[in-house]
Amino acid sequence: MTGATGEGGVRIRDARADEREAIRELTMRAYSQYATIMAPTAWAGLREALVAALALEGGAERIVAERDGRLVGSVMLYPPETDAYGGLAAEATWPELRLLAVDPEARGLGVGAALVDECVRRARASGASALGLHTSRSMEAAIRMYERLGFVRAPEHDFHPEGAEVVWGYRLDLDDAPTSRSVS
Repeated sequence: MTGATGEGGVRIRDARADEREAIRELTMRAYSQYATIMAPTAWAGLREALVAALALEGGAERIVAERDGRLVGSVMLYPPETDAYGGLAAEATWPELRLLAVDPEARGLGVGAALVDECVRRARASGASALGLHTSRSMEAAIRMYERLGFVRAPEHDFHPEGAEVVWGYRLDLDDAPTSRSVS
């Protein structure tokens, strides 16, 4: 689906280098709801982790969703055995999607699922047998979507940053995953 426009006019593509600031703003806007849901120390830890990950050069593919010429979503896809969490998570032999963000105004349009689908497509194309991600209990809507898309808990990959919520590991076995869904 890279470069193609799906239903709802959402186009999934590689991010351009000049979009880094727009991706940062979109991600922070998308995650800002957790400032009122999480304990203050947990939000501070998450915010710090977001800022640090978004500032890193290289190491991950940056994928965006655009609609009517405007960025409405983004995700980072890390290759297998990359330390996406600064030594906090157990090493995984599969790619990891991280920092899935959908503009609050574009929620309900299938943007998040389309970005996950693109990560699944790329992971399969690289020969991976699974795709991983991490989330926490405060991210209820994201958890529902991930589970609907076939991700299952992988508690052996949980970790607990100091002062923050437990970060839960999830895994999707690509042999069992649907080949694609369309954006609606």
